[in-house]
Amino acid sequence: MPRTIIVGAAQLGPVHRSESRADVVKRLITLLREGKARGCDLVVFTEVALTAFFPHWHMTDPAEIDAYFESSMPSPATQPLFDEALRLGVGFHLGYAELAVEDGQKRHYNTAILVGKDGRIIGKYRKIHLPGWDCEQPGQPFQNLEKYYFDVGNLGFRVWRAFDGIIGLCICNDRRWPETYRVLALQGAELIVLGYNTPVHNPALPSTDLLVNFHNQLSMQAGAYQNATWVVGVAKAGEEEGVLQIGQSSIIAPSGEVVAMATTLEDELIVAKCDLDLAQMYKQNVFNFAKNRRIEHYGLITQQRGVVVEG
Repeated sequence: MPRTIIVGAAQLGPVHRSESRADVVKRLITLLREGKARGCDLVVFTEVALTAFFPHWHMTDPAEIDAYFESSMPSPATQPLFDEALRLGVGFHLGYAELAVEDGQKRHYNTAILVGKDGRIIGKYRKIHLPGWDCEQPGQPFQNLEKYYFDVGNLGFRVWRAFDGIIGLCICNDRRWPETYRVLALQGAELIVLGYNTPVHNPALPSTDLLVNFHNQLSMQAGAYQNATWVVGVAKAGEEEGVLQIGQSSIIAPSGEVVAMATTLEDELIVAKCDLDLAQMYKQNVFNFAKNRRIEHYGLITQQRGVVVEG
């Protein structure tokens, strides 16, 4: 019996600083309901979905900074989303800023969770590849301060058995690094989901501005094909607090082909039926790691630690 999952990539338009979490959650619920109407098993929301992307400006007051973070999940503001997912029987992926206390220390993470059709959290990932700067950059048109606001994720790249397949999570800049996909693929990932907030303009490297959409697609399509997995990338798009961000939310097959792409910079749901057995076809043939990779011939010694398939 074929294993298929109908996935919705729920792109968000801008979220402004004046917009409350409750207002954003209403937008997410609207997209979730559309996903249900279109047959979705899983709806994928973007990175730091609940607020404007605050790393684009500089703050110094710890209380002001912490106000952008969730200390629990579900939080009071997001509980309606969890409740509606349970009522509809639709799972979802959500990116948010997480405030955690670990070993008596306050930590800040760029986090994503995978939630099942029963409204329960299946898995959590914390972003590892943090771009940008760890201090304010005077004179820039906007900031890119993820290293300033976030700690490096400490949960590793993991996969979970869910939705009749094996699903991995990553976030935004992770998608540019080949090891992200490969570590997940070596654990059997058949579907990788991610959100991103990516500006059109890179103040630190303006010569690449004309390539930003190309690089977005290149990294996700190559990651999908070279690792025999579906990839679902979801944007926060449009002009948000003076920063224009790309869209191009996409659902990409293990063949590397884009099977669905958003056409706006606004709230938009794109949907595709993802055949997980197509991932297995590529895994067992073109990218059969066990048959085709002979690490010893490269003079490399590898040791894989902490590979866990949950569920």
